[in-house]
Amino acid sequence: MTIELQNISKRFGALKANDSISLTVPPGCIQGILGENGAGKSTLMKIFSGFLRPDSGELRFDGKTVRIHSPDDAIRLGIGMLHQDPLDFPPFRVIDDFILGSPGGLIPDRRRALSDFNSLSARFGFNLSAEARVASLTVGERQQLEILRLLWLGAKVLILDEPTTGISQAQKEKLFATLRTLADQGMTVFFVSHKLKDVEALCGRAAVLRQGVLAGSMERPFDKAALVRMMFGKEVKLAAKSGVPPGKKVLTVKTGALDSIRLRIKDVNLEVRAGEVVGIAGMEGSGQDLFLRACGGLVEPSGGQFCLDETETPMNGKTYHDYMRQGVAYLPAARLEKGLISGLSLAEHFTLSVKPKGAFIDKKAAAALSKARIAAFNIKGRPDSPVESLSGGNQQRALLSLLPEKASLLLVEHPTRGLDIESTIYIWGKLRERCASGTAILFISSDLDEILRYSDKVLVFFAGKVTPLIAAESLNVQKLGELIGGMGWDAFKGNGDA
Repeated sequence: MTIELQNISKRFGALKANDSISLTVPPGCIQGILGENGAGKSTLMKIFSGFLRPDSGELRFDGKTVRIHSPDDAIRLGIGMLHQDPLDFPPFRVIDDFILGSPGGLIPDRRRALSDFNSLSARFGFNLSAEARVASLTVGERQQLEILRLLWLGAKVLILDEPTTGISQAQKEKLFATLRTLADQGMTVFFVSHKLKDVEALCGRAAVLRQGVLAGSMERPFDKAALVRMMFGKEVKLAAKSGVPPGKKVLTVKTGALDSIRLRIKDVNLEVRAGEVVGIAGMEGSGQDLFLRACGGLVEPSGGQFCLDETETPMNGKTYHDYMRQGVAYLPAARLEKGLISGLSLAEHFTLSVKPKGAFIDKKAAAALSKARIAAFNIKGRPDSPVESLSGGNQQRALLSLLPEKASLLLVEHPTRGLDIESTIYIWGKLRERCASGTAILFISSDLDEILRYSDKVLVFFAGKVTPLIAAESLNVQKLGELIGGMGWDAFKGNGDA
């Protein structure tokens, strides 16, 4: 069916999230919805899927006006939305989560549901166990489960909100193959993203939102420079590598070993020097997050030595605070859950980040500090803004602003996950400033382009195995993807620089 969004407007207080947006999408199309964070993409799709009501405007299917007041209305009309964080229940078994929302009454036909689940899984090549706990699934597998559930409920239009955030390259390729199959079968797919490369790889059409307004639209083949101008109103250039010559040793790991419930990592050997950027790649659950935390004293190694600076004094048995005193800082991926404190303002965070002088807080000094940090890191917020009210990009800027100025080693989980191009460039600009002053950076990312673009050296994890440090210029996306998938490891007989 042909879908028309006509003059859709939505306001939140003084903010116009959507301002008279009109869009027509033919059947069997994968329609990209592009825009930076805060452009109004998610608001528009939540209106379309019944999670929000528009202030004005209308929706038409094949020329007929329809009214959607709830997600239940939407699914009855054949519209299903896959949110950035899938709407599932971790304690449930997969089949029980699959049945949720079915029209089968209080006691749904579980046998029929199981048969349909297995049939749909086989149709799309998904390897999901009906009896597994949802909590045991990867983000990519949770997406697969939600897609199957929406199809089972009768969805003919599928909306995906930033679906490639937090999934691996292999999972992304599987997702894209599934969406192409659905489009070939006549379904309409709305693909919401701020990633130009993903839209270019998947979509036949793209509409760009900027500050709540439809800035323009385009069909394949896409003019990437024109799309960027639509998104930001200006040219945006990607940053280059730091180019800082390596300095003194900052981190040395000798035959390091780590153990978790599911995984054992052993024989990790590496040396990181001041000014270097080391990107860490691997499939989710391959051990890279465990290793990064061990480098900051958050996880105790089960063997080997983790040493800081050129003295190579082992830090085994030391706490995170001991590592902090030695100049190590850690930026978690979960910004609100682990990095910032919900309910506290920016000013309160800045005040807590500095050593107090005396028993009382100097309010004037705290206010001055807040204004200076907000200006220095270009944070779109006020000193009294609660951190949870900030966008993801501004939360990441706030986290960077809280780091000690003289850190010798930064450990960063997914530095730009969920951020738009402009925020990504800004964050890496700040990280490169740190490198120029002698800070070494170890970072994890599931974005292979990000790893290759910014790293001097790369470390790859696969099922507990670890490569030596590999010069980034010797890799490309294909080679790195093969290593992440377990191919090409015969070239590495021992851990050391390659």
